[in-house]
Amino acid sequence: MSADEVLNLAEIDAVAVAQLLARYGLELRAVVSGETIPGSWWGDREAGLRGAVLHARPDTPVHSVLHEACHFVCMTPSRRLALDTDAGGDFDEENAVCYLQVLLADELPRVGRARMFADMDAWGYTFRLGSARAWFESDADDARAWLRARGLIDDADRPTWRVRET
Repeated sequence: MSADEVLNLAEIDAVAVAQLLARYGLELRAVVSGETIPGSWWGDREAGLRGAVLHARPDTPVHSVLHEACHFVCMTPSRRLALDTDAGGDFDEENAVCYLQVLLADELPRVGRARMFADMDAWGYTFRLGSARAWFESDADDARAWLRARGLIDDADRPTWRVRET
């Protein structure tokens, strides 16, 4: 699979995505095709964050929408209040973001973790074990522990639908 073949927002139920994001107090705001996406760190068709609004076009990859949403969930409250484009965070938080992104993929019809793994690999996410799936299944204990310690997932690896509080 190539980066051009990743699943885009227009290919799934955007209402389901908006409802998922709303559980975290995050609004999905549509951007017209071809327009610049506000708050996009990477530019092009990547999702953008400004405050509690996630901006995306129909051609924005679903992995990008979930990744940026998970940054919102995992960041400290002070960073969330000042959020405009740069989610910041450290290595451990980035790993937690990637882990939660996979869990949230299971919450969306027509997405799921297998598709998320494939899209992350196609897009160029890099993991020490060579693939998103191998990392998630064999090398992500630190990410899981990070999310649990902050109350963002439960002991069964299910999202708690809370944002980081400290």
